[in-house]
Amino acid sequence: MPETIENYIPQNMIAVQKRQAVWVWAIAMTVAFLWLLAIVSAPIFDENGIKSISQPIYRFFSYMCHQISARSFHYHDHQFAVCARCFGFYAGFFFGFVIYPFFRQLNNTDSFPRFWLFAAMIPMGIDVGLDIFDIWKNTHLSRLITGLILGVTCSIFIIPALVEINQFVRQRFKKSGNPTAK
Repeated sequence: MPETIENYIPQNMIAVQKRQAVWVWAIAMTVAFLWLLAIVSAPIFDENGIKSISQPIYRFFSYMCHQISARSFHYHDHQFAVCARCFGFYAGFFFGFVIYPFFRQLNNTDSFPRFWLFAAMIPMGIDVGLDIFDIWKNTHLSRLITGLILGVTCSIFIIPALVEINQFVRQRFKKSGNPTAK
């Protein structure tokens, strides 16, 4: 069915939206990469005796993760800044940003069915539940995989939202007469 005139978007505006979407994606992916880099660099700094950098990283991530040593990956006996499941989530989150443009246009802001977000939580719930009830002991690998699944899924949901937020904010600035908004 043809779109109404109110929904018409000029072709030059579509090109601008595509460029803006690429910038939003690139910035968010860079932040996800730096986040992951901080997690992995903490034990490296700790191993090399640079505690002035490693300790603030560990402290920062302690607000988001329990950091139990037995549930964390280690580098030369120094644990990562987060546990294996959180590491899997953040690695999956970054990986989701990397693969996203290969299967969907960045300027497509149509949301995915939320069912998939909830479905991505099921493996983690099963892994945790089986461990709690002593049916099966989860491992670093099971924690990593369940974290990866949820991380990839979350990034796939967040990218269209970030692009849409960017478009909304730019339209608001344009309507308010801000000459810097394009």
